[in-house]
Amino acid sequence: MARRTVPILPPLDWLRSFEAAARLSNFTAAAAELGLTQAAVSQHIRSLEDRLKTRLFSRLARGVALSPEGAAYLPHIQSAFATIGSSTAELFEPRAVQTVSLRVPISFALLALVPALPDLSAALPHIQLDLMTIHRPADYDLPGSTLDIRFGNGVFPGREADRLTAERLLPVASPVLAGAADWTSLPLLLVAGAREMWAEWFAAAGLAGHPRRSHRFDSFVAALEAASAGAGVLLGSRPLVDAALRNGSLVALSDFELSSTSGHFLTKASTARLTGAEQDFRRWLLQRLSGAASA
Repeated sequence: MARRTVPILPPLDWLRSFEAAARLSNFTAAAAELGLTQAAVSQHIRSLEDRLKTRLFSRLARGVALSPEGAAYLPHIQSAFATIGSSTAELFEPRAVQTVSLRVPISFALLALVPALPDLSAALPHIQLDLMTIHRPADYDLPGSTLDIRFGNGVFPGREADRLTAERLLPVASPVLAGAADWTSLPLLLVAGAREMWAEWFAAAGLAGHPRRSHRFDSFVAALEAASAGAGVLLGSRPLVDAALRNGSLVALSDFELSSTSGHFLTKASTARLTGAEQDFRRWLLQRLSGAASA
């Protein structure tokens, strides 16, 4: 018959007495802090030493001193208490408002994050966002945030990335221009950078011709406003144009959508450790935009 072993994990009250006595170097002071008698603390320490079969303290004329074994044990007990305390506070105590700083392209901020803020406030009332819009790639290198949102193919050296959107491109315009007999003859609005894909779209759609190009913008949201004003045809990035298509301020001019490998990603440095609030925000954002990434 197998021999039954006694669990080595000591009772919590023994460990609390040990931690207090070790920190204060005095059983009487530890007893006062814990609301116990000095005799009770002494009994806890004796019981703990008997359980561990190790002397944890040297008794002095005035107070006590940790033995080498006690000194080695103390930081582990303090770390365990700290973990229990922080986990209890995070899970069960009312949370103070915590700030999550986020660098984000202005187009994504205005078209995806801002409309979602009421839902964020309802789901995570303890979180407030500090949004910093970026205008150049170098802006991502500025200090002040652990998390950022980047547009690209998902490969960002030194960073972990979670996909938020999978971009699909289709031509959109104001309803004022939608009745044109040949929309490809209308001015085409251009967006600098990775979204300048009119040539790719026409080739994939099998359309020939020499489209007339017009105004050029350094942000997608500015080009979107120009398209809504009737300035020309925009190669709309879904899901960022979905709200405009739903409310009728823009209409699709073709059924063909060009799927792109690009999209928006929530990223952090591979070595960075997220706070509890940042982890909560990350989970909320991924759940909120999971449909946009897989659609």
